[in-house]
Amino acid sequence: MPSLQTLIPAAAIAWLASTASAAYTIQDVYDSSNFFDGFNFYDGPDPTNGFVDYVNADTANSAGLAGLSADGVYMGVDHTTMSPPNGRASVRLESKKQYTLGLFIADIKHMPGAECGSWPAFWTYGPDWPNAGEIDIMEGVNTQLTNDVTLHTSGGCSMNNPNSQPGSVLSNADCSGTGGCGQTTTDPSNYGTGFNDIGGGVYAMEWTNEAIAVYFFPRYAIPDDISSGNPDPSTWGTPLTNFVGDTCDIGSHFKDHYIVFDTTFCGDWAGGVWGDQCGARAATCEDFVSQNPAAFEEGYWLVNSVKVYTDSGSSKREVVPRSFMA
Repeated sequence: MPSLQTLIPAAAIAWLASTASAAYTIQDVYDSSNFFDGFNFYDGPDPTNGFVDYVNADTANSAGLAGLSADGVYMGVDHTTMSPPNGRASVRLESKKQYTLGLFIADIKHMPGAECGSWPAFWTYGPDWPNAGEIDIMEGVNTQLTNDVTLHTSGGCSMNNPNSQPGSVLSNADCSGTGGCGQTTTDPSNYGTGFNDIGGGVYAMEWTNEAIAVYFFPRYAIPDDISSGNPDPSTWGTPLTNFVGDTCDIGSHFKDHYIVFDTTFCGDWAGGVWGDQCGARAATCEDFVSQNPAAFEEGYWLVNSVKVYTDSGSSKREVVPRSFMA
């Protein structure tokens, strides 16, 4: 078998040699018992210029756009109003606490389905964007069928993607600014309509000073250690996407992040590719979103929990990509 050095870039070799097996302990749990105590409703203008009216907690509650059900924490959008003057009503929730490094595990039953005009995301970001970084864990637009995982930073941060799953493609190495560095994926069960068809699953994001890795587990394949509250990423195999700092100091580019769930409409991305993806539906993205409220009946998040774990100690280990094991 060829040596690893002949098959993996130098940046990957450095990551393999230095990766630590973290011993994670629970820091925070957000679920139906306390979710809305731990998150703020953002009701300002959409930074991505969407056709959306983010509402406050009182409005969301009275309009049925956010609340608790027997199935979990509900975060939805208005799907009845024709021609909303300020954009379609929606919610954007941001954690009150900020985090640097750790393991973030979200058990999600339902996310907004793939529909023209929609732009849902589960993500984290720091202050003074993009200087403290952004990690887009689940994100897509319009009729997109698979997840895009993207990082955004200030200048001077370039990433490689060793040990990402086959089919996860790094579309851009430079993480700076609006474009960021992203990986596209190919599994239709990891996003949107396909995700909902299988009852959702678990997304986990491990953020260390060496790498930022995102894992996805369908509901029928959630690891026992996650279910028991003793997560051990070293046993999970190859992540869906893995970002390793090629010329990037992760510690200086990513810090003090809020956790965010939101659904916006149109805007810089969904509106920007409207003609390519949904142009046959309406002349503009705003026209479609304004005149077709029923199209967004499935535009909601249903979340069982978000759990944040911190590293309580680590031991050095070598990680060998599965594809190179004998």
